[in-house]
Amino acid sequence: MKRVNLYYWIATGLVVFFLLPGSVMNIMQTEDWLEVFKQLGYPAYLLPFLGVAKISACIAIVLPNLRRLKEWAYAGLVFDIVGAIYSALMAGPFDPRLSFMILPLSAIFASYFLWHKKIS
Repeated sequence: MKRVNLYYWIATGLVVFFLLPGSVMNIMQTEDWLEVFKQLGYPAYLLPFLGVAKISACIAIVLPNLRRLKEWAYAGLVFDIVGAIYSALMAGPFDPRLSFMILPLSAIFASYFLWHKKIS
């Protein structure tokens, strides 16, 4: 049980590590993110919303005893990452840097799986 708990916190820490900095930059509407959203054809007002949603999800998966909220948070993070990958693929040719998105997606799945092992 202790090993599962350790792996859960490592995976969850990686989720927060991958998503939190970008979320803060989304809220701040940095020039880089505005340019990315312009290339994807999304309105700039969506940036702060996505940033707050990702930060809220990161908080929800870290706090204990929020089972239903954690389920929604994990789902939202998966939708965010998969949506970002899909949007990038549809907006232009494949960019090898897009392969990096497998890391946060894997961390989310690992954290979710380990959380369920931990609570059962």
